[in-house]
Amino acid sequence: MAHCCPKAVSFFGVVQRIYSLFLASTKRWKVFRDHVHGLTVKPLSETRWESCVDIVKAIRFQYPQIKEALNYLAESNEDAKTKSNAETLATYNVHNFEFLVSMVLWYDLLFAVNTASKILQNEDMQIDVVIKELKILLSFLQKYIETGFENALTKANEIASVMEVEHVFIEKQKVYRKKQFDESVNEGVTQTATESFKIDYFLCIIDQVISSFKTRFEQFQSFEENFGLLFDFEKLKSADDDTLKNFCINLTNLMKHGEISDLDNDDLYQELYMLRQSLPKETKRSIDVLSYIKEVDSSYPNAWIAFRIFLSILVTVAHAEQSFSELTLIKSYFRSTMSQKRLSGLAMLSIEHDLVAKLDYVNLINTFASKNARRIIFK
Repeated sequence: MAHCCPKAVSFFGVVQRIYSLFLASTKRWKVFRDHVHGLTVKPLSETRWESCVDIVKAIRFQYPQIKEALNYLAESNEDAKTKSNAETLATYNVHNFEFLVSMVLWYDLLFAVNTASKILQNEDMQIDVVIKELKILLSFLQKYIETGFENALTKANEIASVMEVEHVFIEKQKVYRKKQFDESVNEGVTQTATESFKIDYFLCIIDQVISSFKTRFEQFQSFEENFGLLFDFEKLKSADDDTLKNFCINLTNLMKHGEISDLDNDDLYQELYMLRQSLPKETKRSIDVLSYIKEVDSSYPNAWIAFRIFLSILVTVAHAEQSFSELTLIKSYFRSTMSQKRLSGLAMLSIEHDLVAKLDYVNLINTFASKNARRIIFK
């Protein structure tokens, strides 16, 4: 989303420059900490929503303090380059109404997206819950199109009044050219700077966010159509015979590869018919149904296959996102010559740290040593 339009690239570029300026030396970082006592500025991440939220949040709710720190650097005894960068940021890049509106808009959007993203990254997340959460998010975004821009203007106006920022958008320079004799005198409708900002920036961002989540929503909806009765045990219990038979036929055809299928529609129908009567009353989720089938081993082979396939559908890419974050910590400057095998091993240990903490290292070392000893003796 940070690359959806030139204004978005410019906004996050300014945010990144603020972080780079203060982090470049311990002296400047001390200036930042002396003026800003809450959240700290952070680098922009391409893989984590939460990182983007934290970046914008630090500026959104500490704008006056950060601007004061920039002014302090611009007037300090730093080198000419530092003073110039700080003065440019404080006077032009940050001290304008467009930046304030962008700051409010991005925080509102990223907070909503990150909230939904964190819910979807749950280990026990089910697809039916994912569909529900994506519906809520898309509904919020559709409503935000209607009221979000005006609300952002109101909040930005409040900040601008306190910080003495002029309440105007930067107007594009008009280019005039000589008209030809056969051209019409009537000119097209010209947009104001506010309308141009709303259409070229605000609506562009919203469209980008909606399209990205709408694609995922439609994908999960297709799963709901194919595995409908497996989503919710209540639906399975209330389904009539014809609905259950049609569902079993469609699912069997979906699982076919050529003429071969792992499911038999008649057997699947009988198993689901018996299963919904024998399941415990406290059964609510698909994972609970699968656990019950596992307990009564070999009693429902087709239902076992169907539920396993359904529950193996990936909901999020949180694991891959976490891998990127862990690699930045593991492969540092001092480990630049590390082999790929060792790097993969350390990354896996870091990602699965909860499991690693439960391992009995003494037993592992003794087992490894005994195996090596046997290998040496019997060579």
